[in-house]
Order: sequence, then C-alpha cells, then structure tokens
Amino acid sequence: MGFKCGIVGLPNVGKSTLFNALTQTAHAQAANYPFCTIEPNIGEVAIPDPRLQALADIAKSEKVVPTRMTFVDIAGLVEGASKGEGLGNQFLGNIREMDAIAYVLRCFDDDDVAHVNNRVDPVSDSEIVETELMMADIDSIERRLPAIDKKARSGDQQSREILPILEDAYHLLQQGKPARILSLKDNEKTIFTSLQLLSAKPILYVCNVDEQSASTGNKHSETISKLADIENAKTVVISAKIESELSQLEDNDRSEYLSGIGIVEPGLNRLIHSGYELLDLMTYFTAGPKESRAWTIPNGSTARRAAREIHTDFESGFIRAEVISYTEYVNLGGEQKSKDAGKMRVEGKDYIVKDGDVIYFRFNV
Repeated sequence: MGFKCGIVGLPNVGKSTLFNALTQTAHAQAANYPFCTIEPNIGEVAIPDPRLQALADIAKSEKVVPTRMTFVDIAGLVEGASKGEGLGNQFLGNIREMDAIAYVLRCFDDDDVAHVNNRVDPVSDSEIVETELMMADIDSIERRLPAIDKKARSGDQQSREILPILEDAYHLLQQGKPARILSLKDNEKTIFTSLQLLSAKPILYVCNVDEQSASTGNKHSETISKLADIENAKTVVISAKIESELSQLEDNDRSEYLSGIGIVEPGLNRLIHSGYELLDLMTYFTAGPKESRAWTIPNGSTARRAAREIHTDFESGFIRAEVISYTEYVNLGGEQKSKDAGKMRVEGKDYIVKDGDVIYFRFNV
C-alpha cells in the first residue's frame, strides 16, 4: 500500500528542493519566493529495502518490484490559511488527503534566502502550521456539531456515536492542542478517523539544516528535537542541498559521497523509516522466477488482510498462506530448500504476518 505523505511548511523553507531531491524529478519549481508551488506536486519513490534484491537474486526473478511511497509537495501556507489567506483553501484541502504530514522546518541561517517572517525560528514556524490546522478543525466542527447533535437527539445511532468524540476533539482544540492526542477507546478509532480532522494526522518534523550540520544537527534542529520529545513525535534531520546533490549521482557514487560527509544513509531512507514507524507499517514479500515484490501493510495484519494487498480475490478466496521467514529463505537458499528443511509453515487466515515474511497465498477465485 505504501503511504501518502504531504510535505508542508512556510514558504522558503526548502520544501520543493527537498521534494525534487527525494523524487529525483524537476516537477516542483524550487525558487526563492512565496507560492512557487501553486499546485500540489506528486511524486512516487521506491522504498529502499536491500532484502528485496537478496530475495530476487536467490529466486532468479525477472522483475524486482519495490513498494512505493507517494510524496505530495503542497503549496506553502501563511498565517490565516484557515481563513483562506494565501493559498489556504487549496492547502487545507490537499492536507485532508494525506496519511501523514511532514513539517519541513527551516533550520539554517542564510541571508540570501528570504524568510517569510524575517527570522529563523523553527519552533514558531511549526506552531504556525499547527495552529492553522487546528483553527480549520475548530471551524469544521462548529459547522457540523448542530446537525449531528440534532440527529443524536432524534435517536440516530451513528450520530450518537459520533457526537461525544466530536465534542471531546472540539474541547481539546479549544485548549490549543491538536486532535491527534485525543485519548480514544479501540471502538472509537474508526469513527475518529472518519471525521478527517486535519490536526489528527500523524506528523513528522523534518529539520532542513545547512550542509555542515547534516550529520550532527544544529541549535535549531535541537529545539525541534526537544519539542518532538514532549509531543512524542518523530524528527528527521536532512540537508535539502545534500539530498539534491545526491539525486544527481549514480548509485555507486552515493555511498562514497555520504561516507565523505559522515552520513550513513540518504535522508530519503531515514524519512521513509520514520514514516513507517509513524504509521506503524511493515513489509512482507512474494518471490518467484517471474518477480520478487515487496508489499506494505499495517503492523498486526492477518494473513488474510495481507492477501488483500495483492488482490481482493486473494482475500475473499483465501485458503491458506505458506510462509517462510526472510532469514530462513536467504540462509537456506530459496523456497524449495526451505521446504525440504521443514521451514515453510502453513498458516491460516488469522496468522499475524511478521515483517520480512516471504508468503505464497493459496486461494479460490
């Protein structure tokens, strides 16, 4: 399934530069003035996972198909976006479609790059973004509450379930707190998600630092790290300039470049890993002579739910899953040798898939 991550932030924080680098395209115009990204730019990137190529080599696969992540570069916002200022309406509408939001924050000093508020203060910048999302949510709830309250009083069961959750979210937002920290019971989570509140989206702070700070961070990124610790959020330190340079290099040259500046892996990898953790996702594989493919599913998925990712027929006609762990598949040298060693397990529809499982599904059409 991958996931769709919106890249947001104030103008001139490096959003489009980062987008171009991550997707290795030039579709997003990166320029030193507000609103250079008028329409959301969409790019898909393969999710790097060395396990997939290892499986393909053993299976002698004709094709290797990684799972993918979608990045959406969303037009920069300004204070008042929730009231339609700048490109507010477009901004808020595009955010609603995202699985997660990456707040790109300017954590570098450069007099040649204008800042919309004439200062470098990433904490304040993040608060502006957060405030606009919360204000839009308050406005949305205030418009919806009277109708839902009326239906609930008339005995409508769905409205009676929605109303207390909506009221709790409203009270939280009025206290200046985002909807995502609302405490929910298991049976309330689906209803809460259906409300599509903007401040309920999981967030990832992306600190865009100067090249010299890419491996260690700096004073600006440290303030965001402290903020993330308080909010139990995630932070990734990236230099958009370095990522832009990396995107122009051949694969063989990237490792040498990264090693030379003291960085273990590209920012894209770290961003994806953090996104996976943020959304509680995992990967399983299918492998064979025709293709080896990676599939992304929510952690805790059953075998039947995992089968859906390939095709709904696999889910509806599920018979069983034949499972080999990644480690055993690789160590033993493939499917047949794993079978011969008794390491292929037959699992039913309620089996909880583990990260790295190599699965062959049996199903009826």
